[in-house]
Amino acid sequence: MQLHISPSMRSITISSNNGLTDLMKIKVAARHISYRTLFHTILIVAFLLPFVFILTALVTLEGANKCSSFDCFGRRFGPRFLGRVDDSGKLVRDFYKIFNQVITEEIPDGLKLPDSFSQLVAEMKNNQYDAKTFAFSLRAMMEKLEREIRESKASELMNRHFAASSIPKGIHCFSLRLTDEYSSNAHARRQLPSPELLPVLSNNSYHHFVLSTDNILAASVVVTSVVRSSLEPEKVVFHVITDKKTYAGMHSWFALNPVASIIVEVKGIHQFDWLTRENVPVLEAIESHHDFRNYYHGNHIAGANLSNTTPRSFASKLQARSPKYISLLNHLRIYLPELFPDLDKVVFLDDDVVIQRDLSPLWEIDLQGKVNGAIETCKGEDEWVMSKYFKNYFNFSHPLIAKHLDPDECAWAYGMNIFDLRAWRKTNIRETYHFWLKENLKSNLTMWKLGTLPPALIAFKGRVHPIDPSWHMLGLGYQSKTNIENVKRAAVIHYNGQSKPWLEIGFDHLRPFWTKYVNYSNDFVRNCHILES
Repeated sequence: MQLHISPSMRSITISSNNGLTDLMKIKVAARHISYRTLFHTILIVAFLLPFVFILTALVTLEGANKCSSFDCFGRRFGPRFLGRVDDSGKLVRDFYKIFNQVITEEIPDGLKLPDSFSQLVAEMKNNQYDAKTFAFSLRAMMEKLEREIRESKASELMNRHFAASSIPKGIHCFSLRLTDEYSSNAHARRQLPSPELLPVLSNNSYHHFVLSTDNILAASVVVTSVVRSSLEPEKVVFHVITDKKTYAGMHSWFALNPVASIIVEVKGIHQFDWLTRENVPVLEAIESHHDFRNYYHGNHIAGANLSNTTPRSFASKLQARSPKYISLLNHLRIYLPELFPDLDKVVFLDDDVVIQRDLSPLWEIDLQGKVNGAIETCKGEDEWVMSKYFKNYFNFSHPLIAKHLDPDECAWAYGMNIFDLRAWRKTNIRETYHFWLKENLKSNLTMWKLGTLPPALIAFKGRVHPIDPSWHMLGLGYQSKTNIENVKRAAVIHYNGQSKPWLEIGFDHLRPFWTKYVNYSNDFVRNCHILES
């Protein structure tokens, strides 16, 4: 390209290198323009023109006939102020179109998946992938990664499930040593309570608590926490019920470690004459039913459709398959009127609760003719813990469930309940409970998933009196984000869920509310290294 200025400065010619064609001529009238302005104009034109030629060449090379007129115009004349169009939006739209195609098509057989994105890019370069092959590879890589994440999460949840169902070494040692003490130490076998206090066990002027458990350490925490929080511990009577294998160790603990002021009775299931196979036929069916035993003790992950299951849903299903749900101890509360025929009112406690406030006002609550005083679990500050309705427990695709129950009916909680046994004895609660357990067995366990609460929700239907939520705080065994200030204010805190405070998988920030009631100076606790950090 050449630039020629006439001697008179009246004409300027810009030509190509061969000099044959005048590309641009500028006629200048000296009278109307200064030399300084003319000089600057020439410099600007000389600066811009090379870019015009370069961009024009690029358009030609890329196939200018394939672009829109405005697009080509912008690309020919370069800078954005001349109207060049940004192609990034069109590129993104093309990608969307390709991805929408491959998402509905089968991934080609034999498609080799790279191990990383950088490897994918390298293979694209080497193998000249088209856009569709690239999209298929990317989709296959993402699906593979999703499967691995789901499987890893399921494996983690399975490990937690087994950890929650197992007995920690220290607690097993604790139980064994106390059992051995029962056989070798007469003091460990002394009568509980002493003979002169036996009439108190049926005296309705006392506050009677019932606790059924095979966990000696947990039982000691529950009893100790009640005593420390009670304004009148001398009016407290504890009825601790355990199974035959744990009875000797449980008796030893409370015989050798009497709790000041209160009365403790320890009984084994085998000592209740009423608990026979004839009176509890459904429990025999539960323990002997092959599908039932396989459901709770079988392979919990075989056949599970992990692709359509969220981690929270899978965890809930695992919790529902805890072997504790086929233990008679867990069904025992449904037989309270028969087990304590002389009592009018009792408070039933689970072994994973801690009492932080005097519970004597519970006996003053007017249940208004109802049988069961319990907190409702469909409303509260914690939307995860306190959002339970019947639809969360029952399978409403089952015709019997759909016919008899309302999916939006509010659920209530086990763990801390005040029962009016006089009102209970006038009902058919036990028979209803047995009927629905049998129906669930007939339906191959398809009517509900979670343990003993669902049949109780049906059996006590219309017979539950809601009590203030401050009496019973739930979720400390599965909600790691539990509000600590709310924990401090609650009368009873409940570690329902897998993360029990005596397990290593318990939440560290919530465990101290439980461990402060463990007597670490006791020889049995110390020698078994319970909860040593």
